[in-house]
Amino acid sequence: MTTDTVVIEKDKDGLARVTLNRPEVRNAFNEHMIRELSETFRTLGQDETVKAVILSGRGKSFSAGADLDWMKRAASYSHEQNKADADALAAMLKALYEMPKLTIACVQGAAMGGGLGLVACCDVVIAVRDTRFALSEVKLGLIPATISPYVMTAIGARQARRFFQTGEAFFGDKAKEIGLVHELAEDEQSLELVLEKILKEVRLAGPRAMAASKRLVLDFAGRPLDLEIIEETANRIAATRAGAEAREGITAFFEKRPAAWVKDNKEG
Repeated sequence: MTTDTVVIEKDKDGLARVTLNRPEVRNAFNEHMIRELSETFRTLGQDETVKAVILSGRGKSFSAGADLDWMKRAASYSHEQNKADADALAAMLKALYEMPKLTIACVQGAAMGGGLGLVACCDVVIAVRDTRFALSEVKLGLIPATISPYVMTAIGARQARRFFQTGEAFFGDKAKEIGLVHELAEDEQSLELVLEKILKEVRLAGPRAMAASKRLVLDFAGRPLDLEIIEETANRIAATRAGAEAREGITAFFEKRPAAWVKDNKEG
């Protein structure tokens, strides 16, 4: 499926590829792309046939952030219009961050401003080593407000205080050092090989267990360890053990066969 700004491809293994499709402006996003991404993320999040979502950008760059023409128009907007734009962006980012699927960003060229925000929302990030990252909003007299919760979750407050204020660019090695990127590749061809290595493991995992595991992080990260959390985690594992997916997974393990969700068992 293709919209004006986004290409969506699904395969038989439950993998969905979402490609930002404005290469002529380095996949900078405007209100139209934001709306289409929001709908895409919500739809894929509700699609029980989808196990993982791979987010990438067509052309030379992942995403240069906000479209300059859109920003120019926004400069003349009223407060209410700017708030509506910001609300739409916030809803799109939240839909990606909380999507009950594994999300993987494949990043090349540049991920700037809001494009870096998309990266921070994903569960796994693979980047070409020479990818340029920047939170350069301050150089335009702006702030990275809407993306800030996701970026701070990814890199921590200490690093955010630096990069939010300096607006300086950094590259793949630094991005991995501060926790924004998980894996580096030397070029785009190698990036696909790293992606396939991760997807090989994903194909072996139970989709409901993956979604429930992600929910654990969303619900409990940063909270103090108290009796409420201890009780809730015990309830969740008890419910999971009683579920059909866990019964199938454990039975398959003891019978030395692939679980029902493993469609391509090349490892034997």
